[in-house]
Amino acid sequence: MQFADRLNNVETSAIRELFKLLGKPGIISFAGGFPDAALFDVDGIREAASAALTSDPGAALQYGATEGYNPLREQLAAFMRAKGASVAAEQLIVTTGSQQALDLLGKTMISPGDKVIVEGPTFLATIQCFRLYGAELISAPIDGDGVQTDALEALIAEHRPKLVYLIPTFGNPSGATLSLERRQKVLELAVKYNTLVVEDDPYGDLYFDQAPPPSLLALSDSVPGSRELLAHCGSLSKVLSPGLRVGWMVAPPELLGKATMCKQFSDAHTSTFAQATAAQYLAAGRLPATLAKVRAVYAERAHTMCQALRADLGDAVTFVPPQGGLFVWARLSGVGGKTANGNDLAKRAIEQGVAFVPGTPFYANQPDHATFRVSFATVGTDKIVEGVKRLAAAL
Repeated sequence: MQFADRLNNVETSAIRELFKLLGKPGIISFAGGFPDAALFDVDGIREAASAALTSDPGAALQYGATEGYNPLREQLAAFMRAKGASVAAEQLIVTTGSQQALDLLGKTMISPGDKVIVEGPTFLATIQCFRLYGAELISAPIDGDGVQTDALEALIAEHRPKLVYLIPTFGNPSGATLSLERRQKVLELAVKYNTLVVEDDPYGDLYFDQAPPPSLLALSDSVPGSRELLAHCGSLSKVLSPGLRVGWMVAPPELLGKATMCKQFSDAHTSTFAQATAAQYLAAGRLPATLAKVRAVYAERAHTMCQALRADLGDAVTFVPPQGGLFVWARLSGVGGKTANGNDLAKRAIEQGVAFVPGTPFYANQPDHATFRVSFATVGTDKIVEGVKRLAAAL
Protein backbone atom coordinates (compact mmCIF):
# COMPACT_ATOMS: atom_id res chain seq x y z
CA MET A 1 0.00 0.00 0.00
CA GLN A 2 1.08 3.56 -0.60
CA PHE A 3 0.66 5.34 2.71
CA ALA A 4 0.55 9.08 3.27
CA ASP A 5 3.91 10.81 3.24
CA ARG A 6 3.21 12.27 6.69
CA LEU A 7 3.68 8.81 8.21
CA ASN A 8 7.35 8.98 7.25
CA ASN A 9 7.88 11.47 10.06
CA VAL A 10 6.65 9.26 12.91
CA GLU A 11 7.20 5.82 14.35
CA THR A 12 5.53 3.56 16.88
CA SER A 13 5.77 4.76 20.47
CA ALA A 14 8.86 3.39 22.18
CA ILE A 15 6.82 3.13 25.37
CA ARG A 16 4.09 1.08 23.72
CA GLU A 17 6.76 -1.19 22.28
CA LEU A 18 8.29 -1.62 25.72
CA PHE A 19 5.01 -2.96 27.08
CA LYS A 20 5.38 -5.95 24.78
CA LEU A 21 8.33 -7.01 26.95
CA LEU A 22 6.36 -6.91 30.18
CA GLY A 23 4.65 -10.27 29.80
CA LYS A 24 7.49 -11.93 31.67
CA PRO A 25 6.15 -13.19 35.03
CA GLY A 26 7.25 -11.24 38.07
CA ILE A 27 8.22 -8.03 36.28
CA ILE A 28 7.91 -4.92 38.44
CA SER A 29 6.98 -2.10 36.11
CA PHE A 30 7.91 1.53 36.63
CA ALA A 31 7.26 2.08 32.92
CA GLY A 32 3.64 3.14 32.66
CA GLY A 33 2.29 6.65 32.93
CA PHE A 34 -1.04 5.39 34.27
CA PRO A 35 -2.96 6.31 37.40
CA ASP A 36 -3.52 3.43 39.81
CA ALA A 37 -6.79 1.66 38.97
CA ALA A 38 -7.12 0.62 42.62
CA LEU A 39 -7.65 4.29 43.48
CA PHE A 40 -10.53 4.89 41.07
CA ASP A 41 -13.74 5.94 42.82
CA VAL A 42 -15.72 3.08 41.31
CA ASP A 43 -18.75 3.59 43.58
CA GLY A 44 -18.88 7.28 42.77
CA ILE A 45 -18.56 6.71 39.03
CA ARG A 46 -21.24 3.99 39.18
CA GLU A 47 -23.60 6.37 40.98
CA ALA A 48 -22.81 9.13 38.48
CA ALA A 49 -23.50 6.84 35.51
CA SER A 50 -26.79 5.77 37.07
CA ALA A 51 -27.73 9.40 37.72
CA ALA A 52 -26.94 10.28 34.10
CA LEU A 53 -29.28 7.55 32.88
CA THR A 54 -31.96 8.50 35.38
CA SER A 55 -32.02 12.29 35.09
CA ASP A 56 -31.80 12.66 31.31
CA PRO A 57 -31.26 9.34 29.54
CA GLY A 58 -32.05 10.75 26.11
CA ALA A 59 -29.27 13.33 26.33
CA ALA A 60 -26.80 10.81 27.77
CA LEU A 61 -27.38 8.26 24.99
CA GLN A 62 -28.07 10.49 21.97
CA TYR A 63 -25.76 12.36 19.63
CA GLY A 64 -24.58 15.62 21.15
CA ALA A 65 -23.02 18.98 20.36
CA THR A 66 -19.46 18.85 19.07
CA GLU A 67 -18.47 21.52 21.61
CA GLY A 68 -19.51 19.21 24.42
CA TYR A 69 -22.38 18.30 26.73
CA ASN A 70 -23.34 21.62 28.26
CA PRO A 71 -23.79 20.47 31.90
CA LEU A 72 -20.24 19.11 31.75
CA ARG A 73 -18.89 22.31 30.20
CA GLU A 74 -20.49 24.22 33.08
CA GLN A 75 -18.93 21.87 35.64
CA LEU A 76 -15.49 22.05 34.03
CA ALA A 77 -15.65 25.84 33.90
CA ALA A 78 -16.51 25.89 37.61
CA PHE A 79 -13.65 23.47 38.29
CA MET A 80 -11.24 25.84 36.53
CA ARG A 81 -12.63 28.89 38.31
CA ALA A 82 -12.04 27.19 41.67
CA LYS A 83 -8.36 27.12 40.71
CA GLY A 84 -8.24 30.81 39.87
CA ALA A 85 -8.89 30.80 36.12
CA SER A 86 -11.72 32.96 34.82
CA VAL A 87 -13.42 30.50 32.46
CA ALA A 88 -17.00 30.40 31.18
CA ALA A 89 -18.56 27.27 29.68
CA GLU A 90 -18.57 28.73 26.16
CA GLN A 91 -14.81 29.30 26.36
CA LEU A 92 -14.01 25.58 26.36
CA ILE A 93 -14.76 22.51 24.30
CA VAL A 94 -14.82 18.95 25.58
CA THR A 95 -12.31 16.63 23.90
CA THR A 96 -11.78 12.89 23.89
CA GLY A 97 -8.99 13.10 26.43
CA SER A 98 -6.48 15.95 26.35
CA GLN A 99 -4.67 13.92 23.68
CA GLN A 100 -7.39 14.91 21.21
CA ALA A 101 -6.90 18.55 22.15
CA LEU A 102 -3.26 18.25 21.09
CA ASP A 103 -4.30 16.60 17.84
CA LEU A 104 -6.80 19.39 17.17
CA LEU A 105 -4.07 21.95 17.80
CA GLY A 106 -1.89 20.12 15.31
CA LYS A 107 -4.66 20.12 12.73
CA THR A 108 -5.59 23.76 13.17
CA MET A 109 -2.17 25.36 13.70
CA ILE A 110 0.61 23.34 12.07
CA SER A 111 1.46 23.29 8.37
CA PRO A 112 4.36 21.19 7.02
CA GLY A 113 7.62 22.92 7.85
CA ASP A 114 6.24 25.08 10.65
CA LYS A 115 8.54 25.40 13.65
CA VAL A 116 7.23 24.39 17.07
CA ILE A 117 9.12 24.72 20.34
CA VAL A 118 8.72 21.98 22.93
CA GLU A 119 10.54 21.23 26.16
CA GLY A 120 13.50 18.90 26.07
CA PRO A 121 12.35 16.39 27.31
CA THR A 122 8.59 16.43 26.70
CA PHE A 123 5.54 14.18 26.34
CA LEU A 124 6.33 11.57 23.71
CA ALA A 125 2.85 11.58 22.15
CA THR A 126 3.11 15.32 21.55
CA ILE A 127 6.34 14.83 19.61
CA GLN A 128 4.64 12.18 17.48
CA CYS A 129 1.42 14.18 17.03
CA PHE A 130 3.08 17.42 15.94
CA ARG A 131 5.51 15.61 13.65
CA LEU A 132 2.58 13.88 12.00
CA TYR A 133 1.42 17.32 10.85
CA GLY A 134 4.87 18.18 9.54
CA ALA A 135 6.23 20.32 12.36
CA GLU A 136 9.94 21.00 12.73
CA LEU A 137 10.40 20.56 16.47
CA ILE A 138 12.90 22.60 18.45
CA SER A 139 13.79 21.68 22.05
CA ALA A 140 14.02 24.27 24.81
CA PRO A 141 16.15 23.20 27.81
CA ILE A 142 14.59 22.65 31.22
CA ASP A 143 15.81 22.28 34.78
CA GLY A 144 14.11 21.56 38.10
CA ASP A 145 12.11 24.79 37.76
CA GLY A 146 10.80 23.98 34.30
CA VAL A 147 11.69 25.53 30.97
CA GLN A 148 14.61 27.95 31.08
CA THR A 149 12.93 31.14 29.97
CA ASP A 150 16.09 32.96 28.85
CA ALA A 151 16.88 30.10 26.49
CA LEU A 152 13.23 29.93 25.46
CA GLU A 153 13.22 33.61 24.52
CA ALA A 154 16.36 33.19 22.45
CA LEU A 155 14.77 30.28 20.57
CA ILE A 156 11.52 32.19 19.98
CA ALA A 157 13.43 35.21 18.70
CA GLU A 158 15.53 33.05 16.37
CA HIS A 159 12.88 30.67 15.01
CA ARG A 160 9.59 32.59 15.31
CA PRO A 161 7.66 29.35 15.99
CA LYS A 162 4.02 28.74 15.19
CA LEU A 163 3.52 27.77 18.83
CA VAL A 164 5.29 26.85 22.07
CA TYR A 165 4.13 23.69 23.88
CA LEU A 166 4.77 23.37 27.64
CA ILE A 167 3.77 21.10 30.52
CA PRO A 168 4.36 23.62 33.30
CA THR A 169 3.21 21.53 36.27
CA PHE A 170 4.71 18.13 37.21
CA GLY A 171 5.82 17.55 33.64
CA ASN A 172 5.88 14.25 31.80
CA PRO A 173 8.55 12.94 31.87
CA SER A 174 10.55 15.51 33.84
CA GLY A 175 8.32 15.92 36.90
CA ALA A 176 9.47 19.56 36.91
CA THR A 177 7.24 22.48 37.87
CA LEU A 178 7.66 25.88 36.27
CA SER A 179 8.31 28.53 38.90
CA LEU A 180 5.90 31.43 39.35
CA GLU A 181 8.48 33.92 38.06
CA ARG A 182 9.04 31.85 34.92
CA ARG A 183 5.29 31.46 34.37
CA GLN A 184 4.94 35.22 34.30
CA LYS A 185 7.88 35.42 31.89
CA VAL A 186 6.34 32.83 29.53
CA LEU A 187 3.16 34.88 29.29
CA GLU A 188 5.17 38.05 28.67
CA LEU A 189 7.09 36.27 25.90
CA ALA A 190 3.82 35.20 24.26
CA VAL A 191 2.76 38.85 24.06
CA LYS A 192 6.19 40.21 23.13
CA TYR A 193 6.60 37.81 20.21
CA ASN A 194 2.89 37.30 19.38
CA THR A 195 3.35 33.55 19.80
CA LEU A 196 0.71 30.99 20.83
CA VAL A 197 1.58 29.12 24.03
CA VAL A 198 -0.06 25.74 24.68
CA GLU A 199 -0.32 24.78 28.35
CA ASP A 200 -0.87 21.05 28.84
CA ASP A 201 -2.02 20.43 32.42
CA PRO A 202 -3.08 16.82 33.08
CA TYR A 203 -1.14 16.51 36.37
CA GLY A 204 -1.61 19.86 38.13
CA ASP A 205 -4.11 18.55 40.69
CA LEU A 206 -1.80 15.71 41.79
CA TYR A 207 0.35 17.75 44.17
CA PHE A 208 1.75 16.19 47.33
CA ASP A 209 2.10 18.96 49.92
CA GLN A 210 1.67 22.52 48.73
CA ALA A 211 -0.40 23.37 45.67
CA PRO A 212 1.72 24.39 42.67
CA PRO A 213 1.77 27.96 41.34
CA PRO A 214 -1.37 29.03 39.47
CA SER A 215 -1.70 27.78 35.91
CA LEU A 216 -0.69 29.97 33.01
CA LEU A 217 -4.41 30.28 32.32
CA ALA A 218 -5.09 31.56 35.84
CA LEU A 219 -2.18 34.01 35.59
CA SER A 220 -3.06 35.28 32.14
CA ASP A 221 -5.43 37.95 33.48
CA SER A 222 -2.41 39.65 35.08
CA VAL A 223 -0.46 39.85 31.79
CA PRO A 224 -2.47 41.97 29.33
CA GLY A 225 -2.86 40.35 25.94
CA SER A 226 -1.63 36.91 26.98
CA ARG A 227 -5.07 35.27 27.23
CA GLU A 228 -5.53 35.77 23.47
CA LEU A 229 -2.29 33.83 22.89
CA LEU A 230 -2.90 30.90 25.24
CA ALA A 231 -4.49 27.48 24.79
CA HIS A 232 -5.01 25.36 27.92
CA CYS A 233 -5.55 21.59 27.78
CA GLY A 234 -7.01 19.75 30.78
CA SER A 235 -8.03 16.18 31.52
CA LEU A 236 -9.93 14.02 33.99
CA SER A 237 -7.84 10.98 33.03
CA LYS A 238 -5.25 11.21 35.81
CA VAL A 239 -7.62 12.41 38.54
CA LEU A 240 -10.82 10.46 37.86
CA SER A 241 -10.53 7.80 35.14
CA PRO A 242 -8.72 7.58 31.81
CA GLY A 243 -11.42 5.20 30.57
CA LEU A 244 -13.95 8.04 30.46
CA ARG A 245 -11.72 9.81 27.89
CA VAL A 246 -12.82 13.26 29.01
CA GLY A 247 -10.57 16.22 28.43
CA TRP A 248 -11.08 19.84 27.48
CA MET A 249 -9.46 22.80 25.81
CA VAL A 250 -9.76 26.48 26.65
CA ALA A 251 -8.62 28.72 23.80
CA PRO A 252 -9.29 32.05 22.07
CA PRO A 253 -12.64 32.03 20.22
CA GLU A 254 -11.22 31.82 16.69
CA LEU A 255 -8.97 28.88 17.54
CA LEU A 256 -11.75 27.17 19.47
CA GLY A 257 -14.05 27.51 16.46
CA LYS A 258 -11.50 25.96 14.09
CA ALA A 259 -10.81 23.15 16.56
CA THR A 260 -14.54 22.44 16.88
CA MET A 261 -14.84 22.25 13.11
CA CYS A 262 -11.97 19.75 12.93
CA LYS A 263 -13.48 17.71 15.76
CA GLN A 264 -16.68 17.42 13.72
CA PHE A 265 -14.66 15.63 11.04
CA SER A 266 -12.90 13.45 13.59
CA ASP A 267 -15.47 11.99 15.99
CA ALA A 268 -18.55 14.28 15.81
CA HIS A 269 -18.41 14.61 19.61
CA THR A 270 -16.91 12.99 22.68
CA SER A 271 -19.08 10.20 24.13
CA THR A 272 -22.19 11.86 25.53
CA PHE A 273 -22.61 9.06 28.07
CA ALA A 274 -19.06 9.59 29.36
CA GLN A 275 -19.64 13.33 29.46
CA ALA A 276 -22.95 13.00 31.31
CA THR A 277 -21.33 10.63 33.80
CA ALA A 278 -18.45 13.03 34.39
CA ALA A 279 -20.88 15.93 34.78
CA GLN A 280 -22.89 14.06 37.41
CA TYR A 281 -19.72 13.05 39.24
CA LEU A 282 -18.42 16.62 39.43
CA ALA A 283 -21.85 17.94 40.43
CA ALA A 284 -22.00 15.40 43.27
CA GLY A 285 -18.90 17.01 44.80
CA ARG A 286 -16.92 13.78 45.17
CA LEU A 287 -13.76 14.86 43.36
CA PRO A 288 -12.09 16.75 46.26
CA ALA A 289 -12.15 13.65 48.49
CA THR A 290 -10.91 11.48 45.62
CA LEU A 291 -8.05 13.90 44.98
CA ALA A 292 -7.10 13.99 48.66
CA LYS A 293 -6.84 10.21 48.68
CA VAL A 294 -4.76 9.85 45.52
CA ARG A 295 -2.45 12.73 46.53
CA ALA A 296 -1.65 11.01 49.82
CA VAL A 297 -0.97 7.65 48.16
CA TYR A 298 1.18 9.08 45.37
CA ALA A 299 3.09 11.27 47.82
CA GLU A 300 4.01 8.24 49.93
CA ARG A 301 5.07 6.26 46.86
CA ALA A 302 7.12 9.13 45.47
CA HIS A 303 8.90 9.55 48.81
CA THR A 304 9.60 5.81 48.98
CA MET A 305 10.99 5.77 45.45
CA CYS A 306 13.26 8.75 46.04
CA GLN A 307 14.55 7.23 49.28
CA ALA A 308 15.20 3.91 47.57
CA LEU A 309 16.99 5.51 44.63
CA ARG A 310 19.29 7.39 47.01
CA ALA A 311 19.93 4.33 49.16
CA ASP A 312 20.49 1.74 46.41
CA LEU A 313 21.83 3.74 43.46
CA GLY A 314 23.61 6.47 45.40
CA ASP A 315 25.73 8.76 43.28
CA ALA A 316 25.12 6.62 40.20
CA VAL A 317 21.99 8.76 39.59
CA THR A 318 20.91 12.35 40.07
CA PHE A 319 17.30 13.54 40.22
CA VAL A 320 15.08 16.30 41.56
CA PRO A 321 12.39 14.87 43.89
CA PRO A 322 8.97 15.62 42.35
CA GLN A 323 6.44 17.68 44.26
CA GLY A 324 3.53 16.06 42.45
CA GLY A 325 2.54 14.07 39.39
CA LEU A 326 3.45 10.48 38.57
CA PHE A 327 7.16 10.44 37.70
CA VAL A 328 10.75 10.68 38.82
CA TRP A 329 13.14 11.81 36.09
CA ALA A 330 16.70 10.67 36.69
CA ARG A 331 20.10 10.88 35.04
CA LEU A 332 22.86 8.29 35.17
CA SER A 333 26.23 9.69 36.21
CA GLY A 334 28.41 6.79 35.10
CA VAL A 335 30.49 6.97 38.29
CA GLY A 336 32.55 3.96 39.20
CA GLY A 337 32.40 2.65 35.66
CA LYS A 338 28.66 1.96 35.88
CA THR A 339 26.53 2.41 32.81
CA ALA A 340 25.66 5.97 31.78
CA ASN A 341 23.24 4.93 29.04
CA GLY A 342 19.54 4.63 29.88
CA ASN A 343 18.81 2.50 26.82
CA ASP A 344 21.41 -0.08 27.84
CA LEU A 345 20.22 -0.06 31.43
CA ALA A 346 16.60 -0.62 30.33
CA LYS A 347 17.55 -3.86 28.59
CA ARG A 348 19.58 -5.10 31.55
CA ALA A 349 16.82 -4.09 33.96
CA ILE A 350 14.29 -6.30 32.16
CA GLU A 351 16.63 -9.23 32.75
CA GLN A 352 16.62 -8.34 36.46
CA GLY A 353 12.82 -8.21 36.53
CA VAL A 354 12.15 -4.47 36.53
CA ALA A 355 11.05 -2.13 33.72
CA PHE A 356 11.31 1.61 33.17
CA VAL A 357 11.41 3.95 30.19
CA PRO A 358 14.76 5.27 28.92
CA GLY A 359 14.83 9.01 28.37
CA THR A 360 15.90 9.10 24.73
CA PRO A 361 12.40 8.99 23.11
CA PHE A 362 11.26 12.03 25.11
CA TYR A 363 13.57 14.36 23.23
CA ALA A 364 12.53 15.88 19.93
CA ASN A 365 16.23 16.33 19.13
CA GLN A 366 19.62 16.13 20.81
CA PRO A 367 18.57 13.40 23.28
CA ASP A 368 20.34 12.89 26.57
CA HIS A 369 20.89 9.14 26.54
CA ALA A 370 21.82 9.11 30.23
CA THR A 371 18.27 9.93 31.33
CA PHE A 372 15.37 7.69 32.26
CA ARG A 373 11.84 7.91 33.69
CA VAL A 374 10.41 5.82 36.51
CA SER A 375 6.77 5.98 37.58
CA PHE A 376 5.70 5.23 41.13
CA ALA A 377 1.96 5.57 40.50
CA THR A 378 0.84 1.97 40.08
CA VAL A 379 3.32 0.19 42.36
CA GLY A 380 2.94 -0.30 46.11
CA THR A 381 5.75 0.79 48.41
CA ASP A 382 7.07 -2.75 49.01
CA LYS A 383 7.37 -3.36 45.28
CA ILE A 384 8.97 0.04 44.78
CA VAL A 385 11.71 -0.90 47.24
CA GLU A 386 12.22 -4.30 45.59
CA GLY A 387 12.09 -2.83 42.08
CA VAL A 388 14.77 -0.24 42.84
CA LYS A 389 16.98 -3.00 44.29
CA ARG A 390 16.61 -4.86 41.00
CA LEU A 391 17.43 -1.67 39.15
CA ALA A 392 20.60 -1.28 41.21
CA ALA A 393 21.58 -4.85 40.35
CA ALA A 394 21.28 -4.01 36.64
CA LEU A 395 23.77 -1.10 36.82
